Order: sequence, then C-alpha cells, then structure tokens
Amino acid sequence: MLKTLLSITGIYKLYEKWLGHQIKSDKGPDHIGVILDGNRRWAEEHSLPIWLGHRQGADKIECLLDWCFDLDVKSITLYAFSTENFLRPLQEVEEIMKIAEEKLTQILTDERIYKNKVRVKIIGRRRLLPKPLQELSKKVEDATKDYDEHFLNVALAYGGRAEIVDAARKLAQEVEKGRLKPDAIEEDTFEKHLYTAHLPKQEPDMIIRTSGEERLSGFLLWQSAYSELFFLDIYWPDFRRIDLLRAIRTFQRRGRRFGR
Repeated sequence: MLKTLLSITGIYKLYEKWLGHQIKSDKGPDHIGVILDGNRRWAEEHSLPIWLGHRQGADKIECLLDWCFDLDVKSITLYAFSTENFLRPLQEVEEIMKIAEEKLTQILTDERIYKNKVRVKIIGRRRLLPKPLQELSKKVEDATKDYDEHFLNVALAYGGRAEIVDAARKLAQEVEKGRLKPDAIEEDTFEKHLYTAHLPKQEPDMIIRTSGEERLSGFLLWQSAYSELFFLDIYWPDFRRIDLLRAIRTFQRRGRRFGR
C-alpha cells in the first residue's frame, strides 16, 4: 500500500511540474479572483469545530500567494467575508474576525510582501468591521501603499451590490457639490469610484470558486462582466497547486473575444 501511494505521489508531482512548465510558456491571467468557499463544510466532514475550518482556509491563502508569485500573477482578489456573513452565529463571526486580525498582523512582517512589492488593500464596508481590525487594515495599507508590482485585495464585509451603491453615492455627492455634471458620467467615471479603483486592471481575467457552488454570490459584480468562471468541486482548505494550474491552463485555452 505504501509503495502504491509513493508511486501515485511521484506521478502527481511529475504531472504538476509538467503543467507548471506548460502554463509558463503561454500568457497567463494578470488578475485572479478567488471565492474562498467551503471552510465550514470541510470542518463538518472532518468532524472538527467550525473555527478550525476557517483557520485551515486562512492558512491555505499562504500557499496560494506562493503559487501566484511563482506564476507571476500580478493581482489577486480574495472573497473572504461578505456583508451577509455577519448573519452567521456570533461566535463564528468573532472567530473569523480574530483569524483575519492575526493574518493581517502577519502581513506586516511577511518578507514575501516586501520582496514581491505587494500592495495590500482591504475592500468592502470596513466600517462594519471591529474597530481594531479597521485600524490594522489601515496600518497594513499604509505599509504597502507605495508598492505596485503585485496587488493583494482582501474582500472583508464585502458585497458587490454594496460596492455599486457606494460608488453611486460618491458620484451623487460630486454632482451635488458641482464637481461633476450628470452627462459626464460614463463607465470609466463610475469605475474610478469602485473599491478596486487602485488596481492597474480592475477586471479579473478569471474567478475561481471552490466547494461546488456555481454562483458569484455578489463577488465583483461590476468587474466580473467578462471574467472566465471556474467552479471547483473541492472545499477551499483542500485546494491544491494543481487545481490552480488546471484552471489557468483551461483559461489559456479559452478564446476570449469580449463580444467581438
């Protein structure tokens, strides 16, 4: 049995290496969005407490960053916590906020962030987050604000409809103050007021969702108009490098015409 497992592992590693080489020889995505879904169900299937599922999911992000840096993906946007997720049991929400605080604190001393010159930004209705997490988010953003080689966006207290409403509100305020005429509002004007306005490319080339669910659940509703969508039948804590490689290879093989 052990010999068989070792053989399978060896084949798996060779296939992964071959995939990686194949992908790097072609144009890959500049911006990847990931809906980190399935932490709770992963914990339940392993007879573990829910909070451990969220922690495993948070740890998996560390791997994802390494994989994306290796593949030279310029921007990553992670859907970590939606506005609707506040409706979950209070204890679960508090655990998620605690994990988010721990991970953001780690970013401040993470050599990968500074080595790869990653600008980190928390997108969403941050006023809904606990005050310490709001302050920490600003500290992380200030520490990385001058970087522009890579971008890491973490969607916390995020909702796609909320983002569009917030952008519309900002535009209305500019019109009210006489800084903008209604007739001057175009798509690019609107995009300048989205949470992702700081990105060189706001639209994700591809969006991956784990857990088998096949919907965006409000993720980047404006930006995802032409994104390639990939729905994977695995929970986020089980996501592997080979899953990312397969998705990118499929992306590379798709003909993207953007309506032309």
